[in-house]
Amino acid sequence: MSPILAGAVTALAYAVSTLASARATRQIGSPATVAGVMLVGSIVLVPIALTTSPISPVPGVPVEALLWAVLAGVSNVMGLLVAYVAYRIGAVGIVSTIGSTEGAVAAVLSVLAGQALAPGSGPVLVLVVLGVLLAATSGGHEIEEGVAISRAQSLRAAGLAGCAALLFGLGLFIMGRWSTSLPSAWLILPGRLVGLVAVGLPVLVIRRVRIARSAWPFIVAIGCAEVIGMTFYSIGARQDIAVTSVLASMFAPLAAIAAFVLFRERLAPRQIAGIVLVAVGIAILGLLAR
Repeated sequence: MSPILAGAVTALAYAVSTLASARATRQIGSPATVAGVMLVGSIVLVPIALTTSPISPVPGVPVEALLWAVLAGVSNVMGLLVAYVAYRIGAVGIVSTIGSTEGAVAAVLSVLAGQALAPGSGPVLVLVVLGVLLAATSGGHEIEEGVAISRAQSLRAAGLAGCAALLFGLGLFIMGRWSTSLPSAWLILPGRLVGLVAVGLPVLVIRRVRIARSAWPFIVAIGCAEVIGMTFYSIGARQDIAVTSVLASMFAPLAAIAAFVLFRERLAPRQIAGIVLVAVGIAILGLLAR
């Protein structure tokens, strides 16, 4: 499968996850949402992992790769916890746009690790940063389902989304680096299990938190979409981390458009301009990486 197709499928899956996350977190909160997502992801991945072998032709690599997969999973779980709080208090279009820079973060990390940066990418990365700053600092005018979002909430959500992007970017980079050493299921499963033990059990058992029945469809959608997205990302990253990461980040404009239609989300003109700058910058990065 080409990195372009894999990145496109990843973007679509993450857009679905984003929209469902915004609904679930507002019903049951961030920790309970993460717990449910980890549970669903583990249920989906365990049968798949048991039918595939983590054995690599290079001696000693599988164990090391599994450890890195755990680290990527921890980074992803922490990113989800932070991002879900942002989706609960901020506008989907803004949070998803800032979070979409995870692909650019992964691309930069791949360059630092030795992969050549495509000519002309530097100015485009600056354009993406400017778009993020414009979208993040122009808050206080958003409206979602008829309810205004205060500037304080908007700025807090933007900051949390930035932190989530760094964590997600690190996870994407690690997955891309080790995607050739492990089957996709084994690359993703350790993180789901870590999240289930570290977040799921304390939330669902110790705190005895119940997930409302109305939230389960969103939880299942998020869990399945996350697995699908990460699976296709790992497949595409085997050939090209930068291209797959950048295209996967296009989930943000998809989520922003869907939020406009489904959630009646309205943003300030400068915020829309920031989203456009980020989307255009990401698209150019994809072309340059090719």
